[in-house]
Amino acid sequence: MTECIFCAIVDNRAPGSVFYEDDACVAFMDIGPVNPGHALIVPRTHAAGLADLSEVDGMHLFRIAQRTAAAIRDTDIACEGINLFLADGEAAFQEVFHVHLHVIPRFRGDKFKISADWSNRPPRRELDALAAAISDAYEHLWLADE
Repeated sequence: MTECIFCAIVDNRAPGSVFYEDDACVAFMDIGPVNPGHALIVPRTHAAGLADLSEVDGMHLFRIAQRTAAAIRDTDIACEGINLFLADGEAAFQEVFHVHLHVIPRFRGDKFKISADWSNRPPRRELDALAAAISDAYEHLWLADE
């Protein structure tokens, strides 16, 4: 296995333009930014995918992303909106297999695109069947323990 670049940044063994860190996470600038101000929030503990991350660390990542978005808006960085993006798995375009949450400033005319066919409108029975399957899995995974 090759060295995890985010673990190396977290441990100060690789350079990173860090703007925030605490006991649970580190926030730094993306070296291949979609737009100026594009930041990454990563947990200190290596977790390859979202399911490998503790719920406490996951909540904390989103808290710091929320604060980062507010901080970006409080600068002179071009920002008319914010996208949060987390890729979980190769099929979801994850390239570095250490959970990381992108905080991307957006503005009219920028080049960042999210492309999908938003016209798909499945029948309600299909949506209900999917909801039931997820509900059953949810019950099995978490509610039984509560």
